[in-house]
Amino acid sequence: MCCFTPDRVDLSMNCCNVVHMTVSSTPTSLGAGQVLRGVPVVPGVRYAPVIRPGRPPAIEELDSGEQIGEEQRDSEASRFTAAASAVADRLRGRAALATGAASEVLAATAMLAQDRAWLGAAEKRIKEGTPAVRATAEAVAQFVDLFTKMGGLMAERVTDLRDIRDRVIAELSGLPEPGVPVPDHPAILCAEDLAPADTAGLDPALVVGLATTLGGPTSHTAIIARQLGIPCVVAVHGLDELAAGTHVLIDGTSGTIAVTPDPAEAAAAVEAAEAANAAMAGWTGPGATADGHPVAILANVQDGSAARAARETPAEGIGLFRTELCFLNRDTEPTVEEQAAIYGEVLDAFAGHKVVIRTLDAGSDKPLKFVGHPDEANPALGVRGIRIEAIQPDILERQLDAIALAAEQTGNAPWVMAPMIATPEEAKRFAARARRRGLVPGVMIEVPAAALLAERILDHVEFLSIGTNDLAQYTMAADRMSAELATLTDPWQPGVLALVAQTARAGASRGKPVGVCGEAAADPLLACVLAGLGITSLSAAAAAVTGVGAKLASVTLQQCRDAAAAVLTTASAADARAAALDVL
Repeated sequence: MCCFTPDRVDLSMNCCNVVHMTVSSTPTSLGAGQVLRGVPVVPGVRYAPVIRPGRPPAIEELDSGEQIGEEQRDSEASRFTAAASAVADRLRGRAALATGAASEVLAATAMLAQDRAWLGAAEKRIKEGTPAVRATAEAVAQFVDLFTKMGGLMAERVTDLRDIRDRVIAELSGLPEPGVPVPDHPAILCAEDLAPADTAGLDPALVVGLATTLGGPTSHTAIIARQLGIPCVVAVHGLDELAAGTHVLIDGTSGTIAVTPDPAEAAAAVEAAEAANAAMAGWTGPGATADGHPVAILANVQDGSAARAARETPAEGIGLFRTELCFLNRDTEPTVEEQAAIYGEVLDAFAGHKVVIRTLDAGSDKPLKFVGHPDEANPALGVRGIRIEAIQPDILERQLDAIALAAEQTGNAPWVMAPMIATPEEAKRFAARARRRGLVPGVMIEVPAAALLAERILDHVEFLSIGTNDLAQYTMAADRMSAELATLTDPWQPGVLALVAQTARAGASRGKPVGVCGEAAADPLLACVLAGLGITSLSAAAAAVTGVGAKLASVTLQQCRDAAAAVLTTASAADARAAALDVL
């Protein structure tokens, strides 16, 4: 799954502002004046009371513990199937009404609600006499345990599975669908974790901040929060002790939550952040530093709708078109013509502008029904991205045919790049295929080996695009969905940025562009560091474009270079942020 950041950007607050605030008395299980710390995901400062999701009823309250007679088992199985179908239908309905990442995540969750593996496990239990409610809970528990042991990106689906369980059980029990309460005043939502269906349905005018105990910078909660523009902090230690009703100040830039700050000081902090946002909102592009050094500001999209929305921003083009969306909800592979129509919508939206299309990045947490993925102990290190070519080479051939057809039909010739490239030989093979169709070839740099061999890879392709989400995961040997390891997968990690710097130097030595399209590109402060490292383009969610461009326009290239040099001397993500703030 992919990364987004909003246009709400705070330049006025840092940890020190929060720590030294005075406090007022508000009932909470935490001491007044405490500051909770987590991983910053979406910038912004907000002050409001805490709300928490309601807890679903305990299974014990809904299940008598008795077995059902053989004569009831068929009807009980039918009742279960109908409940699961109703939940999946509602999720698909929400996906149809949503756009961009929210639509993609909801559609994937709807697919999981109809997955034959866990449904079959529940139906088997029902056929053996287990009531549907208990069978649902037991089947989901079985797969939660399996996914947790698998680790990697599969572990992310645990929250989704539990959410589906709660919704199916509510449907079976005639209870209201569980989820986040709708506040009647602006509030900050705090939870252990949030399911995609809950996050995608939030109203940013009412839920003005998000904080979770679990999750990482690339979790579903983080992805959708960026799209909605809601300041967000994840992996917050001690958050579970924060009581509903407590007034807090959330700072999505520094990753802090100040408990019961002085209301006047909190209001002043929010006002200062809003003033900074208003000043930045006037930026209209193109991307450049204050002294005129160009850095293209591009948008990440998933479909034509997202591309048309991005066209309303100052984005100069598309730096990452994720093509998985047209595959994920399909039992069969889309035809060349069907794919070309989807790609053509994006090319039409940015006619005459740069569009970079990434070939299919499936596998791991995004398996395709028609590929026949092998069972793997660690899917994140297995057959995903370009590696699908080894088991289904014709899928890539047809996708490249479709991209070429879309280019012919729209008159807009895109660049095309392959994900999960690890060796120069892989890059060479992909480039040859792309060039045969008149396409400009490039590759993603997500594997440390590719960053280390970037110069040799550039012997074969015309550009590189760094996916910092996976690059961080593989460099730090840390599951990017793990809350416990969220500080390791922070894109500010100096080890990750050292590889970014090496890749940028390779591009400069070969005279070829090197962009960033991962988490890092959506952080305005880090965007300046990336420019200082030599990155030539930054691609982020449409909502992040203005904030990133405006921040870049406020500093000189030398300041960016000085910040980059300072960051590369640090030993932790927190120190790297602090070093950049000192310079910028």
